[in-house]
Amino acid sequence: MIEPGIDGVAGLLRQAREVFHDDPTALAVLNELEGRLEGPLRVAVAGMVKAGKSTLLNAIIGEEIAPTDAGECTRIVTWYRYGHTPRITLHPFIGEPQALPVTREDGRLVFNLGDVRAEDVERLVVDWPSASLRELTLIDTPGIASLSQDVSGRSKAFLLPEDAPMAADAVIYLMRHLHASDVRFLESFKDTAAGQSGTVNALAVLSRADEIGAGRIDSLISAAVIADRYSRDQNLKPLALGVVPVAGLLAQSSRTMRQSDFEAMKLLAQLDRRHRERLMLSADLFVRAAEPEGLGQAAKASLVQRFGLFGIRLAVALIRGGIGNPTELAHELARRSGLGQLLDNIAYLFQTRAAALKARAAVVGLEALVRSTPKDVALLLEANLEKLQAGAHEFRELKLLATLRTEGISLTPGQSAEAERLVGGRGSTLPLRLDLNPEASPEQISEAARNCLNRWRLLAENPLTEPAALEACRVVLRSCEGMLAANSPFARQPVR
Repeated sequence: MIEPGIDGVAGLLRQAREVFHDDPTALAVLNELEGRLEGPLRVAVAGMVKAGKSTLLNAIIGEEIAPTDAGECTRIVTWYRYGHTPRITLHPFIGEPQALPVTREDGRLVFNLGDVRAEDVERLVVDWPSASLRELTLIDTPGIASLSQDVSGRSKAFLLPEDAPMAADAVIYLMRHLHASDVRFLESFKDTAAGQSGTVNALAVLSRADEIGAGRIDSLISAAVIADRYSRDQNLKPLALGVVPVAGLLAQSSRTMRQSDFEAMKLLAQLDRRHRERLMLSADLFVRAAEPEGLGQAAKASLVQRFGLFGIRLAVALIRGGIGNPTELAHELARRSGLGQLLDNIAYLFQTRAAALKARAAVVGLEALVRSTPKDVALLLEANLEKLQAGAHEFRELKLLATLRTEGISLTPGQSAEAERLVGGRGSTLPLRLDLNPEASPEQISEAARNCLNRWRLLAENPLTEPAALEACRVVLRSCEGMLAANSPFARQPVR
C-alpha cells in the first residue's frame, strides 16, 4: 500500500522497480530519482554571462573553489557536493568517469581537463569537505545568452528539460539589471515539466550590486531600492520568489579573508580621509600610488581583485569605526554584502521545503517514465501515482506558497501572511507555523492550531469569499488539521 503524501514517493519508487525490473534504462532513471530523494537539496546558480555566478557560489560555500575566470571550465555544468575528502570527477558524454588532480594555486582550486575538450564533458563533480555543502548541493551553470550557442545550449538543456525533472530542485538566478532575456528564461523555467505543478522555485539575485552605485560606500542602499522595485515588477513577480541584492565579490572575499588583507586595510585606514579618497578615484590610480608606506603595488592589486573599491572603502570605514580584528571585520563585511540575506532566503524559501521539493522532482520523473511506457505495463503504477498526487497535501502547500508570494490572492495582507506561515512558508515545525515559542508545550500548540482552524473555517464558510481565496482557505484548513493530528497524544506517543 502506498502511504499518503510525500512519504509515499519512496514506496512508489520501490513499486516502479518491480514494474521495470528487466529494463536497465528505466532502472538507471529510478536509481537517480532515489538518490535525489535521499540526498541534499540541489540548488542551481544560473544567469547571463559575467553575472557573477561562480563568485556568488564561492561566497555561499565559504571557499574559493569555483573558477571565476573565463576558462574552459566555466563552460561546463559543475556540481559541488559534500565529501569527506576533496575529489574532482569528470563525467564525459561518452566513456567512463575519470578522476582529475586536485590542485590549488594561490588558494584557489584549479581544474585541469588534460586532453579532454570542454564540449565533450557532460559535467564535473567536485566533492569538498565544506559544512555549507552538507545540506545543499550547488550546481554552477554556464552563462545563458552566451555568444557561443554551445555554451548557452548546455545551460538551457540542463535547466529547461522538456519532459523530465530538472536536475536541480531550485534556482538562484543572477541578473545585473532586469532584462527581457531574464524574464524570458524565467518564463521558460516555469513552463518546464518541473514547473507545471504551479510551484515557483526561483529566487532572483541582483548581483554585483556594489557596481550600481559606482562602488560608493552607499551602493548597497541604492541596490536595495532597485531590488525592491524589481520584486514588485509585474513581469518578474509571478516568476521569482523575491529579489535579493548581493555584492558577490565582497561576499566571497569576506568569507575567505586573510590576515594580510586585514593588515593592509589597517594601513589604509591610517591615511587622511581626503587623501585616501583621492587615491581611490580609480583602481588604476589606487594601485600605482606610492602610499601608504608599507603597502606595495602587488598587495594593493590583490585587494582590488579580491574586494573591489567598494569593499576596500567599506572595510576601511568599519576599521575606523572601531572594528579591531579580522574575524569581526569578515563577519560584518559578509553581512553588509547581502550574503546573509541571501542565505536566509535560501533557508526560508527552499530548505524548509526540501522534502516536498525533492518529492515533487521524483514524481515528475516517474510521470515521464510512465508516459514513455506501454499503458498496460505500468497501469497500477500510474493509478497509484495519480492517487498520491491527489492526496499529497504538501504539493498543494507548495503551490499555494508560490501563489501567495508571486501573484497574490484576494485576502487581506494579514490573512495572506498568516496563510503563508500556516502552510510552512517560514519553516515546517509546528511552533514556526503557529508563530509560537520553539519551546511551546503540546497544549499551547493544540490551542493555537484550533484557534487558526476555527478562524479559517469561518472565512471559508463566508459566502463573500472569492473562489481563489476559498481554495486557499481549504489548503490552510487542511494544514491546521494536520498540525492538530501531528500534535495529538497518539501521534506523540513513542512506538513500542
